[in-house]
Amino acid sequence: MKIGIIGGGLSGISLAYFLQKNDRIDRIDILEKENEPGGLCRSFKLNGLFHDIGPHIIFSRDRDVLDLMINLLGDNQSKIKRSNKIYYKNKFIKYPFENDLFALPEDDRDYCLNTFLHNPHKNLNADNLLQFFLKTFGDGITNIYLRPYNEKIWKYDLTLMDTLMADRIPQPPREDVIKGAAGASIEGYAHQLYFYYPQNGGINSLVKAFVNQLNDKVNLRVNHRVKSLQMIDNKWKMETNSGFEGVYDLVVSTMPVQSLMEVYQSDIPRKIRISADRLKYNSIIITLINVKKDNIGGNLAVMIPDKAIIFHRVSKLNLLGSSYGTKDDSTNLMTEITYAKDSQIDKMNKREIEERIIEGLKVTGFIDNQEDINFMDTKKFEFAYVIYDLGYKKNMSLIRNYFDSQGIQLCGRFGEFEYLNMDAVIRHARDLSEKIEYSLKRAQ
Repeated sequence: MKIGIIGGGLSGISLAYFLQKNDRIDRIDILEKENEPGGLCRSFKLNGLFHDIGPHIIFSRDRDVLDLMINLLGDNQSKIKRSNKIYYKNKFIKYPFENDLFALPEDDRDYCLNTFLHNPHKNLNADNLLQFFLKTFGDGITNIYLRPYNEKIWKYDLTLMDTLMADRIPQPPREDVIKGAAGASIEGYAHQLYFYYPQNGGINSLVKAFVNQLNDKVNLRVNHRVKSLQMIDNKWKMETNSGFEGVYDLVVSTMPVQSLMEVYQSDIPRKIRISADRLKYNSIIITLINVKKDNIGGNLAVMIPDKAIIFHRVSKLNLLGSSYGTKDDSTNLMTEITYAKDSQIDKMNKREIEERIIEGLKVTGFIDNQEDINFMDTKKFEFAYVIYDLGYKKNMSLIRNYFDSQGIQLCGRFGEFEYLNMDAVIRHARDLSEKIEYSLKRAQ
């Protein structure tokens, strides 16, 4: 049995890790288009500083997957307490927002608390994400924080978004919101209160830890962009831009489904192509900024709902560990900006983007002036966030069923086109490996 995996991100690497233990499998080829594996879990080094594609953290309610990640990292991991804040009207509000209403200006505090306790939307049948926010949190918390922040991230009308994201957002206990509004210190989202992170090398250290566990039957081929996939004589034939040709009994794709359709040499039905064209996603811009002063303090990540500021989150990387800071007293910040294809942000050049970032850093007080910046570096990535619009379930169901009928397995955030965190990516890879193993047993 020979298996070809398209894409060497976390999903492709972890899938090979699980599959390699099966004696019925002779060879596994991972074909990765970049010059190193990792996908969205790559890390970059600039002036001795590692940084990720947005700050990744290692946590999970799935104890088996969490233990696997921690054990793979071994001594190269630290346990860190979450210290996230929301920047609102020159104040730092503790995350989650609803548990720190006391920190708000008095009028806003009363508005949020009263509309939470006396919520006319609580019996609403929530058919979209905005209705879910109103039903769960009331007008105040929704209008002051949840609506502007989520519209800023998703760049999409919340009334046109499905409630599939809702299971990530716990129902806030009434007593906690009341206590938080009175000034008590309340910790929300307990499963995220502490997280793990590599001591060195950024989040890509986790991918490398998986790679180091791959045995001789796994071939990881970087700089191999798949340009053709077709079925010939009941075998899958793949060709890459590097001249490599592979023949496989089974193919798993972790590349974006839109990209898969471009390389799949088959008469794909028109309705499937239309469904793929209707899938929505956002791209991301990350910028590393080394500054002379520390104006953020002990806040690891700060969310910015103000739409006049271009970035939606700024993170202080020094708080991830000593190896993420320089030997001097400078501070390493990372900003994140989401954008849609062909949008105004997409059309900005690097200079324009960085000017807007500097402007936002000055407005928030995270820097005093432009002269505080020692250096900065900006990178763009096309596929970052899956958007669950109201047509998502129908469109993705058609696409999944089609590729399943073709015998092509889908895996990973953009392979399955599902908003999966790292732990869910690994769990899905493990589940798929078990599905493949079961089918091999039946075929024997």
